[in-house]
Amino acid sequence: IAEPQSTHSFDNVWICSHLFELSKVVYKFLTLFLAIPLAFAAGILFATLSCLHIWIIMPFVKTCLMIQPSVQTIWKSVTDVVIAPLCVSAGRILSSVSVQLSRD
Repeated sequence: IAEPQSTHSFDNVWICSHLFELSKVVYKFLTLFLAIPLAFAAGILFATLSCLHIWIIMPFVKTCLMIQPSVQTIWKSVTDVVIAPLCVSAGRILSSVSVQLSRD
C-alpha cells in the first residue's frame, strides 16, 4: 500500500485497524440509539423518586416526629411498670450467686 516491501506490516495489523474503525462506528451507533432513551428513562426515574420523597416519605417522617413524644411517654410508662420490676427481681435473685474458684 504505501509501504516499501521490506517494512510492510503484517496483515493482522490491517485487520485490527479495520476492526478499530468498526468499533468506533458501533460505539457511535450505540451512543446515538441508546443514550437518548436511557437519559429519558433516568429522568423519569429521578422525577418519580423526587415525587415519592416530597409527597410520601417526608410527610411520613414529619408525622412520626409529631407522634414521637406521645409514644415516648407511653413507652416510659410501660418500661417503668413492666420491665423495671422484672430487672429488679432478677438482680435480687442473682445477687446471692457467688463464684468460687478452686485449684486442684
